[in-house]
Amino acid sequence: MEDPGVLDQALGLADEGDWPAAAELLREALAQGEPSPGVLCWLGVVEREMGLTGVAYERFKQALAQDPQDPFILTTAGNALAAFDDPDAEPALRAGAVIGRDVPLSRWMYGAYLTREGMLAEARVELDAALELDPDDPVIRYESAVWHWASDRRSDAIAGLFRAAELDPDDGWIRVVLGLMLVLDDRLDEAVVELEAGARSRDDDVEAQIVAALALAAEGMEDGAFEMLERARLRAEGTDALTVNEAEDRMNDSPDAARRFLVSTLAPSALRERLAARP
Repeated sequence: MEDPGVLDQALGLADEGDWPAAAELLREALAQGEPSPGVLCWLGVVEREMGLTGVAYERFKQALAQDPQDPFILTTAGNALAAFDDPDAEPALRAGAVIGRDVPLSRWMYGAYLTREGMLAEARVELDAALELDPDDPVIRYESAVWHWASDRRSDAIAGLFRAAELDPDDGWIRVVLGLMLVLDDRLDEAVVELEAGARSRDDDVEAQIVAALALAAEGMEDGAFEMLERARLRAEGTDALTVNEAEDRMNDSPDAARRFLVSTLAPSALRERLAARP
């Protein structure tokens, strides 16, 4: 069994963003004896943050191979494997939710997985349980909104995201997704507020900058629109750069052209990809 002090120290380093130091500490713990699920799991988390996704994947697999009974380990490792479409993800997440019936993280992560797998009835049970356990968690509110949108309950999804944004106004991802939903619900005057706020808080999110620029242009806010487009251009590469150019052409044509491009082309694909993204 690992020394709890080592894990606490490693997690403290991770909280400070010192991933290399946390990784070194956990690797030293591994070298001193039989690897434990806890050390393997959190080392996987750290290595994933360092961009070592292949190595991290093996850590999570090794952690689950030891049949851990800790819901946090089951949930964390299971969710990590889900990103690789590994079939071991579902049983790990399910076990985490069963063992951790009173753990909001385990319930909402399993619910989020089920939503993205199209198992909506089962997903709702888990997400409702998570909401009951922690109704003021913005991430749970977000995942519940994703479920509502997947279930073709647009008004409930939008209301849920407004609540999530209220709980965490600085979460740019939530604000952008809310804005995209509002665009597709023909509420562009509300969408532009959310898209601009989300884009400004996500400097490296080129797509967010582009959709915000188009929304601003469609609403006649020309100065803000071209400022946002330039923010996107500074970071754009490859297909993103091509989209920046296309967006600029539409914005130069007219507000209506910008609106049509946003509503008919960019917003549907951007929202679909963001809702499919694993937590």
